[in-house]
Amino acid sequence: MQETKPHIQQKRARFVVPSRSDSLLGNFTELIGGPLGRRSSPGAVSPGFFTVERVLIILTIVAALMSILIKGYCRVNGWHTPQQFYATCYSDFPELFSSRGLADGVFPLFDQKTLFEYPVITGLIAGVTAWLVPGHGASPDRILGYFDVNATLIAAMWIVVVLATARINRRRPWDAAMVALAPAIVLAGLINWDMWAVAMLAVGMYFFAKERPVLAGLFIGLGTATKLYPVLILGAVFLLAVRSGRLRVLFVTTLSAAVAWLAVNAPVAAANPAGWRYFFDFTQDRPAGYSSLWFAYNLVAERLRLSQLGPGAINALAMDMFLLACVLIAGLALTAPRRPRLAQLTFLIVAAFVLSNKVYSPQYVLWLVPLLALARPRWLDFLVWQAAEALHWAATWMYLGQISSGGAAQNNIDMPYYVMAVFLHMAVTAYLMLRVAWDIWEPHLDPLRVQGVDDPHGGEFNGAEDWFRVDLKSPASSVLPWRRVAAFSGASKSTGDAAQPEHDSLPSTRGEGERDG
Repeated sequence: MQETKPHIQQKRARFVVPSRSDSLLGNFTELIGGPLGRRSSPGAVSPGFFTVERVLIILTIVAALMSILIKGYCRVNGWHTPQQFYATCYSDFPELFSSRGLADGVFPLFDQKTLFEYPVITGLIAGVTAWLVPGHGASPDRILGYFDVNATLIAAMWIVVVLATARINRRRPWDAAMVALAPAIVLAGLINWDMWAVAMLAVGMYFFAKERPVLAGLFIGLGTATKLYPVLILGAVFLLAVRSGRLRVLFVTTLSAAVAWLAVNAPVAAANPAGWRYFFDFTQDRPAGYSSLWFAYNLVAERLRLSQLGPGAINALAMDMFLLACVLIAGLALTAPRRPRLAQLTFLIVAAFVLSNKVYSPQYVLWLVPLLALARPRWLDFLVWQAAEALHWAATWMYLGQISSGGAAQNNIDMPYYVMAVFLHMAVTAYLMLRVAWDIWEPHLDPLRVQGVDDPHGGEFNGAEDWFRVDLKSPASSVLPWRRVAAFSGASKSTGDAAQPEHDSLPSTRGEGERDG
């Protein structure tokens, strides 16, 4: 006789509807009848072909095509200076293909005859994509082919970032539309290979959210071998591990990241020590890069006939500024009334690194877009920030057009306007940091936590109790691990001569305390 079981009604995930949760998007829906009603049940009826993820992929493909169209002038006429700046179609791909020997068959980091100023995986990508372009030499057709191959692969990585962002928090998949449609990615996504590192970090954060720290660490390590910034997420993991007492996840993630990074770097360092070390030497010795705080200061100092900062002074000041920001972030993480979310701390650390670094290339904005979509998915702040980044992007090319062409200032953008655009992008980024920090200090303002969740991106930290927290208003109420030890020791002594049933309950209490961290 066949065994029968009662039907179990599975609960559907309740989506957070953007037109309900965001007033700006709600206003945009007035043309089609207004926000989705509160009695509607998104996801309860099959949407057919147009699922959320498929719509996000379509939006990303459209945005990627727009990004390629922006490069249209250079794709037709070639990448020549200063025209490529005035046409705002500059990309590192054609420049590096011609000047680093890629067009002549040189493979970065493995060829002793050349030096390549990027990490190992970026060098591998540059070399492999050069192999995919038929022919030999830096002819216009091969340069265009090299750009198109890399642009196609970056579009694929863009889709990976969007899908990973959507899947990290299943209740808010539409937040990934910020990544799919970000104007800054449309404008700057095809400048360099940064999207590869962004994709690796996004996948690593996805696995971390699903409580798979080994895989998360592997992708973080691979991302660090592509661009250094993904390693900064380990700072956020460290702070949350201290706050919750769950140190195992920190050790596992960090060890996995270190193994992945070493597996990629060690063979190259052994085969070509000078070529492998060149990236670190170049980073240390290079002067302030365009659009950084320090480059803007030197421009103003030169105009006012003040002393300028050299590479050594800039290295020290940038490191001190970043360390000070990290100390403030750590203080916030360990004193906030409620444990911060992983994405919030990661955004703050990466943004602090971007603002203090001695180099700020326009494509660095790619690092922050997915993190902001997870940390503070508010469209008004997001669009204001994107507008400031777009203005800075245009000002950068106009300024480079002036200095590369030698044209008169009245026919170009003069230095003060370029510096103003740099300070504008820095000010808006700092404003976003303040908003995220305020969300941490006042959790009822957090766009995610008002929906009744804790940390859907935090993996094993999600729902964890405090193990270490300093209460600034009432120090006696601080949660400190040694107080727990003292309280437990006192309880053990007081119950040492008690009856046997009470004595038998102590191991269970200790187990719960250790499990909860």
